[in-house]
Amino acid sequence: MVNFVADVNIEKLIVDTLRKLGHDVKWITEVNMCMTDTEILKISSDEKRILLTNDKDFGEIVFRQKMKTSGVILFRVKEQDEDLKLHLMLQLLKNHGDKIENHFIVLAKDKFRIIKL
Repeated sequence: MVNFVADVNIEKLIVDTLRKLGHDVKWITEVNMCMTDTEILKISSDEKRILLTNDKDFGEIVFRQKMKTSGVILFRVKEQDEDLKLHLMLQLLKNHGDKIENHFIVLAKDKFRIIKL
């Protein structure tokens, strides 16, 4: 099972489904909705959790500012379709579960981009 930290912009459906599948998900909405992106990445790094987010600013922080993380999954889905996001997440876990840790992953409707950190 994978340990995740879910940003405030991640839908409850995704958090609930991952938890039902046995994954440990720390949802920032339940912890402190005022946390900064840097504080969220610190949780990811310190607690060895993969960050789930819809916020592309994390790419800037990870790649340009070189902030450490255990991994990031960035959803790039038009209209913020939560059913599509959940489908993509489940496909990622099924087909690329071994590449989640220490990678920056962009999930889009037609492709997954997986970048080693």
